Amino acid sequence: MKRSGNPAPRDIKRQMTAKDIKQQLLSFGNPEKAEHSKYFFKTGKGQYGEGDRFIGCTVPETRSVAKASRDASFTEIEKLLNDEMHECRLCALAILVEQFKKAGEAKRKEIFDFYLAHTRSINNWDLVDLSCYHIVGAWLLDKDRSVLYTLAESGTLWEERIAVVSTMAFIRKNDFNDILRLSEKFLSHKHDLMHKACGWMLREAGKRDENVLLGFLDKHTTNMPRTMLRYAIEKLSPEQRMHYMKK
Repeated sequence: MKRSGNPAPRDIKRQMTAKDIKQQLLSFGNPEKAEHSKYFFKTGKGQYGEGDRFIGCTVPETRSVAKASRDASFTEIEKLLNDEMHECRLCALAILVEQFKKAGEAKRKEIFDFYLAHTRSINNWDLVDLSCYHIVGAWLLDKDRSVLYTLAESGTLWEERIAVVSTMAFIRKNDFNDILRLSEKFLSHKHDLMHKACGWMLREAGKRDENVLLGFLDKHTTNMPRTMLRYAIEKLSPEQRMHYMKK
């Protein structure tokens, strides 16, 4: 016997809004973690993260929300990037990374442009480090990289760090020219977050080609910031580390 009436409509997946995503993040909130983050990310007056606010959820929790929200539109992602809560901005960037991984060339270009148009919201080291080489670095792998040097000349700490950490994508392809140039440029930078970023990337280069790192150290050890040097030599032998620290 035939059933009467129209067939039931298919379930339609509703696109996540910024409000939905923030609510999920708030559900993971932990006041103790939020308080700790205020100190960890230097949010006091005059510090680099001054005034930032935290929900108190972990990075894995934030990533899980991002993966479930990977279809969010640029409009909703922009709302998250403009949110006062740090984890909302982190989640927005994680969503962009998820989208970039799955996107075709045209969409990747849109994500790259969107990312660079919102660097004002990428305003702490974890936000930079989670996202920049997955988007900026990955996009520039086979393209003109002058934008990195524009960022490096911006005078804005976070854009300068984006320029440096984005080179991770190149380093993983055994392409070291940009990190060597940028590290030379930032030898005289005043902020230890840039010393750490350059040292970290130099260390990554050294893990793939030790001679590249040793060549840089032989040339610049005597005028490298000590933090940059310590980060760069971390994976060298004890004898090598002692040799360069004594210099």
